[in-house]
Amino acid sequence: MLDFEKPILELENKISELRNASSDEQINIAEEINKMETKAQRLIQQTYSKLSPAQKVQVARHPERPHFKDYIANMIDDFTPLAGDRLFGEDNALIGGLGRFNGQSVVVMGQEKGNDTESRVNHNFGMARPEGYRKAQRLMKMAEQFKIPVITLVDTAGAYPGLGAEERGQSEAIAKSIEVSLSLETPIVSTIIGEGGSGGAIAIATADKIIMLEHSIYSVISPEGCASILWRSAEYAKDAATALKLTSEDMLRNGLIDAIVKEPLGGAHRQKEKAIKRVQAKIEESLTELNKKSASQLIADRQAKFLQMGRTAA
Repeated sequence: MLDFEKPILELENKISELRNASSDEQINIAEEINKMETKAQRLIQQTYSKLSPAQKVQVARHPERPHFKDYIANMIDDFTPLAGDRLFGEDNALIGGLGRFNGQSVVVMGQEKGNDTESRVNHNFGMARPEGYRKAQRLMKMAEQFKIPVITLVDTAGAYPGLGAEERGQSEAIAKSIEVSLSLETPIVSTIIGEGGSGGAIAIATADKIIMLEHSIYSVISPEGCASILWRSAEYAKDAATALKLTSEDMLRNGLIDAIVKEPLGGAHRQKEKAIKRVQAKIEESLTELNKKSASQLIADRQAKFLQMGRTAA
């Protein structure tokens, strides 16, 4: 339960209790239930229409929010995962493979955080190691070889910062992924579905089209990390979230993404399939546009896009 959602959940619990009473005791209280449901919808609308950046961070991290595997199950047919970077080993935080998106062959990849203790540990909470990003490079080059688009789904707090990852070249692996993305002769569409954290995100989000879900976040560092550096205390995370300009609205205003996908009322975690369908439609729209471009035009436009981001930021 998110702290700002407490009044909403209390009202929904009362509605649930009334429904049970109506069913068990045959009491006709349908009118009262309708009134409370209308009130709940209004409360959700009011709450989610004025979320602060810090609250958006909470929504982006909601454990019930649809993860990479949910998107694969709902919008990719015949998904075949491909493992290993052919240099060191497999990384379970970043999953990738071949599949069909609306009938079109694609390479799809993204971070998976897991949804319970066992799966979260197995996927390292969505924080990829160097072998994950080298696997991403391998899959992108394979997509180029077979002339099929790349779809990436970003949901990570950042690349894994452990000693082993640094020893195996974490920063080089991320930089190389960006380099490969910038020179790829096939369309790339990236969607920030939850957290878009640091180099761990941009390593697979250097794309022709960058899409964000309404309540997702995209930032060079987490609010907690920023607060620890600037104020020497994570207690200032709310101030950092505001200063970082990490919301989808901030990103679009600053020209760092191309589109925002509106989430269902109350966030993607309330209506997963509906949120996924909206993302699917936006990706399809983007691919239809990009498939009309030649390889040379894709590369030129992509590189110009990111050079312009640097000029704007400067």
